[in-house]
Amino acid sequence: MNQTKISMLISFILTLFILYCATTGPGGKKSLILISTDQEVSIGKQFSDEVNKTNRISEDKVLQSYVNDIGQEIAKISDRPNLDYHFSVIDTPIVNAFACPGGFIYVYTGLLKIMDNQAQLAGVLSHEISHVVARHSVKRLQQILGVQVLLSIALGESSELTKNAVSTGIGIVLQGYSRENEFEADRYGAYYMTKAGYNPLGMAQLLEKLQEKSKEKPGFFEKLMVTHPPTEERIREVNKLVDSYGPEAKKLPYGKEEYQKIKSHLK
Repeated sequence: MNQTKISMLISFILTLFILYCATTGPGGKKSLILISTDQEVSIGKQFSDEVNKTNRISEDKVLQSYVNDIGQEIAKISDRPNLDYHFSVIDTPIVNAFACPGGFIYVYTGLLKIMDNQAQLAGVLSHEISHVVARHSVKRLQQILGVQVLLSIALGESSELTKNAVSTGIGIVLQGYSRENEFEADRYGAYYMTKAGYNPLGMAQLLEKLQEKSKEKPGFFEKLMVTHPPTEERIREVNKLVDSYGPEAKKLPYGKEEYQKIKSHLK
């Protein structure tokens, strides 16, 4: 390859990094993302529409508003504050939560029922917000579906291929993320919830509850654990993080009384 071609290749690569390097974490962390924010939101909207069609969304406005308020409070201090985040509660005993691309976040009532305080809910929401900040779903979808398919979804093409891709994409999101992604979402999440004024130990508390739940029901989170790091390891890492924040972080409120009031809406 001659010097001219090498120079052109270097220029092309640099252009890609300038155009497509997006913020994906605290401290100005950047990653190469080949899907624009507008395209990501468009994809997320179609995912969300499909989720809303195939799941029972809670009609309890008080519960929905409560979860949304806490989520918005954390989202606005995250590293992607300009996204239009949407927080919804799915009425099902399943213990789970997930985030679609572009800021569409869902929490199941089964998960809300095992919580004791606002800090635990903030831990879940900040973890899911962190997946959105880090663009974990977009990165995974780029790898599995390919950029061209994602662009077809973003453009709202009505072909059977696009419809199947949406269903496949939702399945990919629901399968969870890599161990590295989960640790990253825990790290960012603990940081964001602390910044928003919630006791970060709430995240460790919830992980402990999930660990106990898995002992009660053999096979609980079985599929999830294939890719997720062991809960015990996550608890240990979160506690280390909280220790590094200093004693003041552990004095932040848990919001137990407020959460107990809202639990009356969970039947």
